[in-house]
Amino acid sequence: MNMTRILQVEKSMRLHGQLLPVVARVHEGGYQLIDGFKRYYAAEDLMMETLECLLLEIDLSQAKVLLLSYNRPHQSMEAWEEAMVLQDLQKTHSLDQRSLARLTGYSRSWVSRRLSLIDKMDQEVSSDIMMGVLTSSHARALTRLPRGNQGEVARVIATYRLTSRQSDALAEAFLKAKDEDQQRYILTHPEQILMKDQPGSEEDIYDVRLSSYGNDLMQSTGYIIQAVQLMLSRLDDKRIGMLNETEKLIITPGFEKVSGYAKKLTETITHIQIHKSEQQDEK
Repeated sequence: MNMTRILQVEKSMRLHGQLLPVVARVHEGGYQLIDGFKRYYAAEDLMMETLECLLLEIDLSQAKVLLLSYNRPHQSMEAWEEAMVLQDLQKTHSLDQRSLARLTGYSRSWVSRRLSLIDKMDQEVSSDIMMGVLTSSHARALTRLPRGNQGEVARVIATYRLTSRQSDALAEAFLKAKDEDQQRYILTHPEQILMKDQPGSEEDIYDVRLSSYGNDLMQSTGYIIQAVQLMLSRLDDKRIGMLNETEKLIITPGFEKVSGYAKKLTETITHIQIHKSEQQDEK
């Protein structure tokens, strides 16, 4: 479950109560939830005793189709979850892709893309996705790779908490690697691939107007800019609001060190900067 969304629903229910009923079906003498999982989890946290519920008498295959349709307008299901429902319908109820498309109201290409997420995925990586370690966006990048390589690339994605765009860039670089040694280097130093993927970053260019030392400074400046852009993109991630107090306690000293280096860098480069007034005089 997406904890950020659950917390949003919980906040709404705390302020306004339950606005929409959950949907369930009669099942084995009890009830099986079809829609409203976030409302259910939020209600548990709020210690609510009851929930308003729309109760349906439908069979299992109809319930699975409704599971997809109820979540479609708000895109509240991960693509991987949709793929699991489709695969289950395909295997349990002997439905081909054409039948799945007709039954769910989606196009055949949509059905095919979802099923390929599972069909092309390594089992170990599939487990990581189901556990929430990786997202469906990461899965799309990984399906481009041979099954035997997906696990090691997935570990890098999870370790560095890469975005879907960064994961695509990493998978692309891995596929273009000339040999296994280059693949190992890419997985050991993914930050270099990610820096090259930043907008406007190209191969280092030698400026003939500068000395060798001047070019070194220019290239170092480019590396710093790319690293800061990467850091800012991670700080802009919605998961920043989900850090617990222990994580903040561990991470804060690193932030303070970065801030200190930034201050020292500003003080060091001040004396070589050309002030605007001097530039205007030269013009």
